[in-house]
Order: sequence, then C-alpha cells, then structure tokens
Amino acid sequence: MADSDAVPGFTCGLDATLRVIAGKWKPLIIYFLIRGPTRFGALKRAVRGVSDKMLIQQLKELEADGAVTRKDYQEVPPRVDYTLTPLGRSLAEALVPLCNWGSDNMAEVTRIFAERDQWPTR
Repeated sequence: MADSDAVPGFTCGLDATLRVIAGKWKPLIIYFLIRGPTRFGALKRAVRGVSDKMLIQQLKELEADGAVTRKDYQEVPPRVDYTLTPLGRSLAEALVPLCNWGSDNMAEVTRIFAERDQWPTR
C-alpha cells in the first residue's frame, strides 16, 4: 500500500502492524499460539520472563485487536484456551521472516549486544 493510500489513523501498513504487536511480549505470544489452542500455563512457560499480570494484559489486548480468541470452559479448576483468529494467523505468518532473520543472525546480534553492554553509561 502506498503512503497516499493509508487508512486514516495509520501512516502506513507497518504502522498498523506495529500497533497490533506493540509491546515486548505480543510477538512471542503470537509465535507460540501458531501451534494451535494453548492454555495460559503453557503460554506462561513458553514466553519466559513474562509476569502473569503482563501476559493477561497482552492477551486481552490481542483479543481486543481481533488477533486472539479466548475460550473459557467454565470448569473447576479453570481451563482457558487461547487461539489465533484468521487475522492473528496471518500476522503470525508475517512474523516468520523476522524469526528466520533472528535465527540466521543470532550469533552476530549476541556479539553486538555484548559489545554494547560494555559501553560506558552516561
């Protein structure tokens, strides 16, 4: 889409994409949900380092944005599954090249980050 074709509220298609995946955890959540319906506990284990509160918040935002559906089985103990919608699945597929880039360049990026960590603080 050309910039002149942008929908009001977005500067371009990348702007729309980034608004949906904004946040440290959303791309990882989407990545792990591509495998199919996933329970909260499994997501929590897969997305290492995320707090319960943040995972819940990010899932609610992804649900509000139409990328994820939540199914509550109304059971005790509670059982809830999260699944990508067709919109979320297409977004996950768009993230695959970024995953591949990260895998292909992980050693170099690790080296660069290690060097950057040695920079003097201001």
